[in-house]
Amino acid sequence: MTPRLVHCDPVTCLNVTGMGEPGGAEHVSAIGALYAVASAMGGPAGRLEGRWWVEDSRPPLEVPRDQWRWHLLLPLAEAPAPGVAEAAREQARASGAAVDRVQVVTFTEGTCVELLHEGPYSEEKASLDVMEAFMAEHDLVPNGLHHEIYLTDFTDPSPRTMLRQPVRPAEPGRGAHG
Repeated sequence: MTPRLVHCDPVTCLNVTGMGEPGGAEHVSAIGALYAVASAMGGPAGRLEGRWWVEDSRPPLEVPRDQWRWHLLLPLAEAPAPGVAEAAREQARASGAAVDRVQVVTFTEGTCVELLHEGPYSEEKASLDVMEAFMAEHDLVPNGLHHEIYLTDFTDPSPRTMLRQPVRPAEPGRGAHG
């Protein structure tokens, strides 16, 4: 488990924003809506991704999972032409998925610390601790939402997840934990 610094250019995605525990009804509904619209747009998008946060003063992993907030994303090869996403939502409406929640968004993370986590999601804290130590060693602080790229299906018994944290240099004289 060795973190690395990467630069991430702008990416355009299908997005659903919500709140709730991973694998819960709200989360599963959002995933279904993303894939329904992506299919109606003509086929597979990139791998499912999630950007996560909490609106709580406690460390994120101490917050009850049903209070976790997220953007679920399916990266697109390119920004769709005007009207394409709207037409796909209409076409996918018959699926019964919550397609009205699907938006097209573009975001830029810039410099990130990235680490491949192999194993259960419940054991990600060890990988996150390694990333945090790397950030402290390199005088970096978080500069955006925690980002996960799911390299395997959620039902895979041995999941692989790319963990990514946008970062920026710590303020001079304050250090990474300042």
